[in-house]
Amino acid sequence: MVSLIHTIRDHTDEISCCAFSQSALVTGSADKTLRVYSTADFKEFPFSPLTGHGYGVHRCCFSSCGSYLLSCSTDGSIIVWSSETGELLSAVEHPGRSPLRVCALAPDSCLLLAGACDGTVALWDFPSKTLRRCAAASEASIVACSFSPCSQVFVTGCTQGDLKLWDDHISLLLAQKDAHDLGVTCCSFAPHFKIEDSCMELRLASCGQDSLLKIWIVSQREGAVWTMMLLHILTGQAAPVLSCAFSADGELVVSGSVDKSVTIYNANLGTLLHILKQHDRYVTAVALSPAYGLMATGSMDRSVNVWKIGGDGYEETAAESQQVPCQGRKLPGHSRLLLADWTEEDVQSWLCEEKLDELVMIFKANNIDGSEVNHMSKETVAELGIESVGLRGRLLRKIEALKAEQSGSEAPNEFLCPITTELMKDPVIAADGYSYERESIERWIGGKNKTSPMTNLPLQTTLLTPNRSLKMAITRWKSRLLQEIQPNVKLLQL
Repeated sequence: MVSLIHTIRDHTDEISCCAFSQSALVTGSADKTLRVYSTADFKEFPFSPLTGHGYGVHRCCFSSCGSYLLSCSTDGSIIVWSSETGELLSAVEHPGRSPLRVCALAPDSCLLLAGACDGTVALWDFPSKTLRRCAAASEASIVACSFSPCSQVFVTGCTQGDLKLWDDHISLLLAQKDAHDLGVTCCSFAPHFKIEDSCMELRLASCGQDSLLKIWIVSQREGAVWTMMLLHILTGQAAPVLSCAFSADGELVVSGSVDKSVTIYNANLGTLLHILKQHDRYVTAVALSPAYGLMATGSMDRSVNVWKIGGDGYEETAAESQQVPCQGRKLPGHSRLLLADWTEEDVQSWLCEEKLDELVMIFKANNIDGSEVNHMSKETVAELGIESVGLRGRLLRKIEALKAEQSGSEAPNEFLCPITTELMKDPVIAADGYSYERESIERWIGGKNKTSPMTNLPLQTTLLTPNRSLKMAITRWKSRLLQEIQPNVKLLQL
């Protein structure tokens, strides 16, 4: 059985990563922040959000003991935080200041690893934060990495599609060319390994732009070379698979995809158990807790769904799981059901989520559903007998914010800088043909990055051409948006 138990919508931009410790859930976003929640009730800790990165957060993870939280970013840094207080304990930077797409901490917390856009991997001694080595691992960007559960080896994945196995001195042990056509997107070792007849055997999951999730057996017999054998090719998703993770016992493997779905497989048999379709945009992150049977899924729709996995439901067929992807109705206020379609119960739950609990009984007594809320005005709110002027104002602002969100006021993707994912003010065209915010691409080129942020291919020239047509389109969009919300702003100010 898989049931949706909570939805978080605190980030202001798309979700890029999420991770569990024994007692906490962390989420990272293109909005440059990390948010940390208690797994007991999924309330945000007082020290959250964590701010320290100059650009969007790409990856986050906890140390095995749960004491440390790590995050990496396009700004080329890894920040180490206290997971108990949120204090910024230390930070390390990529030697070439190349944007970091991924980071990982060894299970024994001795080594810290990062993969960069320039194709290098950097390895630090974690206790001292000293750089051990930085070496070229690929001609393409490193976008995936994972330490083995024994902490002795790690694997990297790149946008060219190769998987490579390395020792703790960044010496190549094994290369699996074209593991995923069009590029690897994520990889993860299962948390356990076994040794039989002097042979160490590991399980590795990888996913890519080819819409496939693959499970590999990575093994080494004593005195022999490492080998990688394909165990399962899992085809439950119809678009590029962006993220994957094993459960704490290694029995399940989950993945998130561009097709907006989350799939859960039996990792040993390779059978599809569940297909969950609760997100409205690409699913960019998945994580499973080390305890409690929890799963978190993050999406470009800015939401993080928390699921409970348990019972004997793992044995149900794929057909059954598609018919009942989760228990109950979508959580109101977090779903993309149109406001006009909300039931009275949906509205009451939304009030609780927006900390307007004192209005629940009033709305219930007046049988107010989504359609009534959709047409609510200053006059109708007053007729409900809400005496507090401040409370009436808060209610109207919450309603207008909800309606604006559902009206599609979100900036189109083509108006956002690919580097910062923020609305562009001065868009320019680079030699790769893509448009960027001038300040961001100048900073990119001004460093040691002479490759395209989008293709990782060399830029033939650093000349930047103003994109006046795009700038005009952004200006028109902002003007139209302002015209749409101005009447409501004036109403709220009366």
